[in-house]
Amino acid sequence: NLSAMATMTRNSIFTNVALTTDGDVWWEGMTKEAPDGLIDWTGQAWTPDCGRKAAHPNSRYTTPASQCPVIDPEWQNPNGVPISAILFGGRRNSLVPLVSEAFTWSQGVFMGSIISSELTAAAEGTLGQVRRDPFAMLPFCGYNMADYFGHWANFREKLGYNSPKIFYVNWFRRDEHGNFLWPGFSENSRVLKWICGRLGRNPTAQSVVTPIGQVPAPGSIDCSGLEDEVTTETMRRLLTVDTAEWLREVAIVRDYYRVFGKRMPAVLTEEFRFLEQRLTTTASIRTNNSEIMEWVDTVRALCKPATVHWCTGTDEEYSQLCDLMVKGGTFIRLNEQKRPNSFLARSDPRDVARVEGCTYICTEDPNDAGPTNNWADPKEMKQKMDQLFEGCMRGRTMYIVPFCMGPLGSPYSKYGIEVTDSPYVVVNMKIMARMGSKVLAAIKQDTFFLKCMHSVGMPLLPGQQDVAWPCNPDNRYIVHFTEEPSVWSFGSGYGGNALLGKKCYALRIASVLGRKEGWLAEHMLILGLTSPQGHQFHVAAAFPSACGKTNLAMLVPSIPGWTVKCVGDDIAWLHVGEDGRLYAINPEAGFFGVAPGTSNKSNLSAMATMTRNSIFTNVALTTDGDVWWEGMTKEAPDGL
Repeated sequence: NLSAMATMTRNSIFTNVALTTDGDVWWEGMTKEAPDGLIDWTGQAWTPDCGRKAAHPNSRYTTPASQCPVIDPEWQNPNGVPISAILFGGRRNSLVPLVSEAFTWSQGVFMGSIISSELTAAAEGTLGQVRRDPFAMLPFCGYNMADYFGHWANFREKLGYNSPKIFYVNWFRRDEHGNFLWPGFSENSRVLKWICGRLGRNPTAQSVVTPIGQVPAPGSIDCSGLEDEVTTETMRRLLTVDTAEWLREVAIVRDYYRVFGKRMPAVLTEEFRFLEQRLTTTASIRTNNSEIMEWVDTVRALCKPATVHWCTGTDEEYSQLCDLMVKGGTFIRLNEQKRPNSFLARSDPRDVARVEGCTYICTEDPNDAGPTNNWADPKEMKQKMDQLFEGCMRGRTMYIVPFCMGPLGSPYSKYGIEVTDSPYVVVNMKIMARMGSKVLAAIKQDTFFLKCMHSVGMPLLPGQQDVAWPCNPDNRYIVHFTEEPSVWSFGSGYGGNALLGKKCYALRIASVLGRKEGWLAEHMLILGLTSPQGHQFHVAAAFPSACGKTNLAMLVPSIPGWTVKCVGDDIAWLHVGEDGRLYAINPEAGFFGVAPGTSNKSNLSAMATMTRNSIFTNVALTTDGDVWWEGMTKEAPDGL
């Protein structure tokens, strides 16, 4: 510390240090070699081999701050200085990486609450022993430490979006020989440079996601000039997060938290649980996309779910969720001989269709939404959504649903992630879109994805019994922030209100994107016609709902020699190809069709399609475990 040494050259008081023969001071670590003839801090003659310290390990200097050569001109500003980042740190040989960034304020507070450090002689105890020193305040907090944690956690309410980012540093990681891996001292400025690059809404310094937070991406810490001392392998070891070691630490932290009893803030016990969950599920999360992880963690902190599940899109996951809904009364399993792997769902009678009156387009200028949309001010609506979503998933599982609208890998497809507390939404999204781990892996750091928020709006209190179809029909909002863009849906679990990849993304948001990017998002079917001579044509057609769109898309021709193939029955994304012709893709992967009126006569192909692996909502149930609706047959079966 060159600056400290320069500060104490005059006007200083030294306590319990050694005295040199020429009337100066000395302490261990000041120079490589101790000067001859020292008088130690007890007033006795001292030699290097006497077995005592020349200066007490807790010896001190007192010196005016104004003498420091690097004192900030603002150090006496009456208003203080604005803080952009908060660093917590301790001394750990292996557990904690060189630096990590907390996902959220509350997670940063949690990390501050579990600071662990080797004892030094500056504190009472055994040198080298590890103890908890939360916020480095353990000996200095004048009230219950659990309440102190709560005060920190709640402090963000005063700051809002101006809250500093929180980081955790550890300069003291060692190798297997006990040597420090990081040179420290002035080189810590390199870590501070990375931290500065992480500040603001559009960080420039790269990071990768780990269960404990974001750590620097390879090469993102400036090590120019340190290549021999800090090799690529050394940096890898400095930034490694050992999941097994952290899981062992979690067990210790659990016991530590128990000390505080019921005074421990719920937000920190939630953060503890989420850390444990991230550590145990790390293998299933296949993304290093920091934007995704930051957003998901922010949403989790807002909605406060009991658990978080990253959807894989596997058949096993689908079956497990369907079984879960059968047990909960949301699904009725249909006759396996008649409708293999198919289910009936019955919604709340107040939640049975799209709610156009509760659907909003939020733009700064009302004219951009136009007279045919329900306009809302984006700032006011975002505040409303924040209020509604606060704690809305208590007692429920938050499902993270990565999805792709359009063929995976197509340059004309679009990605999204829907966060929902409805397993009904998850299983329907598996059918209606490309969904799961493969999609998550395809969303790279610079890939656009639409952020979709959905909640049924019915949190569960401890011990509260759930209902078969949770919803909040008195508070339904389907909100499109087209200028961000993002979609927020609250209160409904039905259809296009909840399956946000469908009308919300594939039409409303996509129409805005298409206008900006030079393509069209349309409420159109796409069908292929082939004549008896083998000439092929593709047709796109726009009909309002319930005007025969699906029936035409799956037409079985009555004239000989002609064939019809269905490309899509509801939505078409149109773009100009390299040859100058108009091309269309179907962004969906399934059919969400209107049941009444569908029959072997009106749509034989649809009837054949839904013979298996299907979900039926709000249709009738037959005595033999099949489904029925008006128009399926001339006569209704008995015992419906």
